[in-house]
Amino acid sequence: MPNIIKNGIVIDDDWKTVTLTGDDTPETIKLPVGRLLVPARVWRARRAELIGREYEHGWALGVRLTAEEGPEAIATDVDDFTVIAVEFSRFADGRGYSTARLLRTRYGYCGELRATGDVLRDQLFYLQRVGFDAFALRADKNSEDAQASLADFTAAYQSAADLSSSLQRRATATRLAA
Repeated sequence: MPNIIKNGIVIDDDWKTVTLTGDDTPETIKLPVGRLLVPARVWRARRAELIGREYEHGWALGVRLTAEEGPEAIATDVDDFTVIAVEFSRFADGRGYSTARLLRTRYGYCGELRATGDVLRDQLFYLQRVGFDAFALRADKNSEDAQASLADFTAAYQSAADLSSSLQRRATATRLAA
């Protein structure tokens, strides 16, 4: 079973990732039992069925956005997902950073936000700052080695969408309101 870094801890990834290959279509791909991460295309084609699975069997549901898909693709449905995975097709592609920030700040997504694909140690601190709280590193990288990079920097000078910044903003607002 592969592992991920979630909330700063390396854990086993027990989600099943559905991938369209060959002759698969969103309407005909076979969905395994259990917790699923499905492509946004599958979500759009089989929304009612996937929601039914979650309510009937208690199987959590996640969606995976490609680098080309922005958060607008699922904006009205963010509350339906336990996990939203954002794929980085290449290390230098920054679109996923914008997607994460928008999911957290504009669309109010509070669940697990996972960076997947070509994700490397050097990115983790910055990915965390825009709102990612889970990281599925590239297959040839070691999660235990990368875990330490989340604490590479002890101070940040700009605002962010990560949980620690959100908690700080709420605490400040509470103090000001009192």
